[in-house]
Amino acid sequence: MDSATRTEALQAQLQEHYGLVPVPLWGTPRDFTRKTYGGKVARVAKSLGTPLMPWQRYVADVALEVDPETGLLVYRDVVLMVPRQSGKTTLLLAKMIWRANAWARQNILYSAQNRLSARKKWEEEHVAQIEAAQAFRGKFTVRKTNGDEAIRWRNGSRHGITSNTETAGHGETLDDGTIDEAFAHEDGRMEQAFSPAMITRPQPQQWVVSTAGTRAKSHFLNGKRQRGREIVEAARPSTMAFFDWTVPEKYDRADPATWWSCMPALGHTVTEAAVASELEKMDPAEFDRAYLNVTREEAVVDDPNVPTDEWPLIADSRSQPGEDVAFAIDITPDRQSAAIAVYGRRADGSGHAEIVDQRAGTDWVVGRVLELRARHNPIAIGLDVAGPAGSELIALEKLGVRRPEDPARPQRGELAIPSAREAAAACGGFADAVRQRAMYHLDQSPLNAAIAGARTRPLGDAWAWARKNSACDISPLVAATVARWAYLTRVDLVDREPPKSRPMFAFA
Repeated sequence: MDSATRTEALQAQLQEHYGLVPVPLWGTPRDFTRKTYGGKVARVAKSLGTPLMPWQRYVADVALEVDPETGLLVYRDVVLMVPRQSGKTTLLLAKMIWRANAWARQNILYSAQNRLSARKKWEEEHVAQIEAAQAFRGKFTVRKTNGDEAIRWRNGSRHGITSNTETAGHGETLDDGTIDEAFAHEDGRMEQAFSPAMITRPQPQQWVVSTAGTRAKSHFLNGKRQRGREIVEAARPSTMAFFDWTVPEKYDRADPATWWSCMPALGHTVTEAAVASELEKMDPAEFDRAYLNVTREEAVVDDPNVPTDEWPLIADSRSQPGEDVAFAIDITPDRQSAAIAVYGRRADGSGHAEIVDQRAGTDWVVGRVLELRARHNPIAIGLDVAGPAGSELIALEKLGVRRPEDPARPQRGELAIPSAREAAAACGGFADAVRQRAMYHLDQSPLNAAIAGARTRPLGDAWAWARKNSACDISPLVAATVARWAYLTRVDLVDREPPKSRPMFAFA
């Protein structure tokens, strides 16, 4: 079924059953052979004084369909993308209240861009609306202690908040997790925290809800959007329900017909006059993002210090280091992932940079370093203690990976720690080596992405890689830079050993 036919079929279904005119350009259709809890959510919304609009009822009905064979929810994941001011908060709150009261001892978590935003939404909208609703009086208590905020229901269910800087849900089971304003999440750390906590629950659901973000920053949401569209287009069975109200590739932002095609709250809680006013005062690209749900394409300003043009020219999938190598560690500032790089010299005298490992979290780093050290007897282990990876210094030293007692005669496998000046020089030296084709890499995605999104910051008369200004995770690039510096500064100082077979690494 082509996209036009699919959209027409969905439009006919939603018009007939919900009176819904602006249908999602990509939307999971309702399966009327299945029962749904959507009606119960609609009753909760009515009790709150905010009856569901047609689009909200459609989403609730589909998202909460029940498998007739198991009696459990069909969908484990719900991805909802709607323009701003469409009423997603009303739907989410009604859904969470229903969930809390449908079964006993449900653990429900809500997150937004950050903890402050989540707390504000929870206290000013969630708590306020529940407290004002006559139907729920005497059925709950509210705890507002910072760090333990929760609406506690009489049946043992809990409706709390979390943020994307925490290990949300770790150590406890989770039945319902909502990632609101997902455009602000640059990676999947929240989902990585939610999912393990849900794995043992009989019918968990994760909701990812947002207006479109940007191409450069909203990696998590953009990935969800792409997968959801592919599922809908293929019309294949899935445990993801997907809804995306947006415009076609070609559109006229000033035409009210465009607004009516993608804004499901228009004519209910939003007026044409209000939309026209927003268009008049907003940046056009931001209007498209906020009210037409179009991913914003941000202009990319090249950083002259980053050798992006030369990087593809030094890719060599057959490159291998010689017998002597140095490793280095780097960790992202939020401590949600880490990378280990290796640097060595090839048989032709050129350098070789490679990512050995990159994973979520940091608990694996020290163990992996010890394994690599024992297997490859490296010249050095590079560690920039001024960066996030500096937190691993104590653990490494306790396990025998220490700084040299005599800097003039370092031993193999000891730490190589650059000063601030040396770290800056290492960045410039790495870029020079790329431009001069004095080193090669394996064309690995982590390093390619890091180079493509890297930016720099001034550091005295020099410069260094800038984590905050970069468009992606640059820990692989930082690790490779430190590994190169560690190799070059130690290779002529450590004792030589008999040649052995070239080391092979197994990064996937």
